[in-house]
Amino acid sequence: MAGDRDQELPSAEHQAPPGVDDRTVEAVGKITEALETCERARGHLYAFHQLTGSADIKLGEALTSLREAGHTELADRIETELLGRNVLPGRWTFQIVEEYDDNYWSLFRSLEREARDQLLGGRRHVFEARMKQDERTIGRLGHEATPGDVGHNVP
Repeated sequence: MAGDRDQELPSAEHQAPPGVDDRTVEAVGKITEALETCERARGHLYAFHQLTGSADIKLGEALTSLREAGHTELADRIETELLGRNVLPGRWTFQIVEEYDDNYWSLFRSLEREARDQLLGGRRHVFEARMKQDERTIGRLGHEATPGDVGHNVP
């Protein structure tokens, strides 16, 4: 079975360059995994941004209804105190997103890429490709190493 593993390999862009040790591949893989978590956090931040904006728009609509129902004083108070209010001192959510992008996310992406460029020749997901190679069943349909290998396996 070990000989079979050498016949169906990950594509070249998912193999470590010659001389790169396993610990380096694992370390860069962990940096990439951390970036992926950061990307998820950024997505949640954008969801927060959009949900907060939608809440503010709905609040404005509710204030119109409140006024139409004759509750002008309460509508005026809510409009003055809450509608369009900063969610953090001096910031609407778009400003929070921009600061996150400019001060954290963009640097994280840049340094992750620098680590890959320096240590793995810019190759992505080398650690995951090794996991796939270790866990898949060589020669089994649905376990191909690359899309180019699809159709070469027998069920």
